[in-house]
Amino acid sequence: MDLKAELHQKLQTTRAVMLAKLDGLSEYDRRRPLVPSGTNLLGLVKHLTGLEYLYLGEALGRTPPEKLTWVEDGTIWDGADMWALPSESSEYLIGLYQRACAFADETISSLELDAPGEVPHWPEGARGTTLGVLLIRMVDETAHHAGHADIVRELIDGTGGPDADMLDQAGWSAYYTQLQQAAETFK
Repeated sequence: MDLKAELHQKLQTTRAVMLAKLDGLSEYDRRRPLVPSGTNLLGLVKHLTGLEYLYLGEALGRTPPEKLTWVEDGTIWDGADMWALPSESSEYLIGLYQRACAFADETISSLELDAPGEVPHWPEGARGTTLGVLLIRMVDETAHHAGHADIVRELIDGTGGPDADMLDQAGWSAYYTQLQQAAETFK
């Protein structure tokens, strides 16, 4: 088994899942927060864009071809990477994410898993890392946020995750009722 190829393939698959969560939605639905933390679909894409450029680019000595305004002005530390400004269209942010992913893919293809790197915002003395560690981190980050996207999308229009077609509407309703009844035994 080629570990790098396996990790890269998992990352690419999960990136596609992330973008698919935006399909068929209005600009409003892509942006609206549906949980108290403010998590929203387009914000997740924006956040992952910065992570792709940082972990699979800058941290490994590769300068991204474009600067991210929220990184440049420091508002990333105020959560500016987690939501889309009205001036940032879906097309712009999706395109930016796709370019960041292509840039990261070049990094992955051109380096070995043990290629050294450094993450500037990690604690001093613990900044050193490798492509392998950063690739694992990026697979984890993308899968983590794709899971958030599954839930947000389900809250928007009922579109579930990859197992949504396991049951029909009546089956899901019965399943939900069964879970609710089990939970209520602890009220």
